[in-house]
Amino acid sequence: MKYLLWMLLLSAVMQAQNFTASSTSALPNAPGAVSQPFFTIENNVSLGILAGLVAADAVTTQRGLNEGFREVNPVMRPFVTRGAAGEAAGSALGFGAAVGVAYLLHHTHHYKAERVTMRLMIAGEAGFVSNNIIQIR
Repeated sequence: MKYLLWMLLLSAVMQAQNFTASSTSALPNAPGAVSQPFFTIENNVSLGILAGLVAADAVTTQRGLNEGFREVNPVMRPFVTRGAAGEAAGSALGFGAAVGVAYLLHHTHHYKAERVTMRLMIAGEAGFVSNNIIQIR
């Protein structure tokens, strides 16, 4: 009896998916659905700052490793222990992930969350760079 009810429910769900709206009655675009470009001056400046901070983090991390310190981030540790090439690969992956998150928020029209997230990533990376500089001195 239980299987019969499941089959009936599944059949009803499949039939409900067959009903589609007519293509002749297309709805107009919502008034707030105007798309903004991703590469604005603000985003270009933010991405440039973030790229510079990622590069500074890579340089200060390698310098700290040369002076006997160790990487405390377990995600980046396999990359930075492979030298400059590994550091570059890890930094590129991290930067790409940051840009990807910002673009995903932009693409889903969460413009305010995009700006806040970008600024938080910049602040976090600046904190990592300043911590590296403090540890090296």
